[in-house]
Amino acid sequence: MKPAEIRELSTDQIQERLDEAREELMNYRFQQATGELVDHNRLREARRLIARLLTILNERASEAALEGEA
Repeated sequence: MKPAEIRELSTDQIQERLDEAREELMNYRFQQATGELVDHNRLREARRLIARLLTILNERASEAALEGEA
């Protein structure tokens, strides 16, 4: 998912996608531990997606805090 696509989502949708991505990452880690994971790039992609989602959530929180101060 690209950052532009994530920004189009609502905060609740981003939070849901974040939960899904964390669950995917956990599953990939289990697969890696048992030797079942074929594409190791999926771990990297999952971590990066989580980082993108958290970054955009934090941007929105910062914007809301700034608007609240004004």
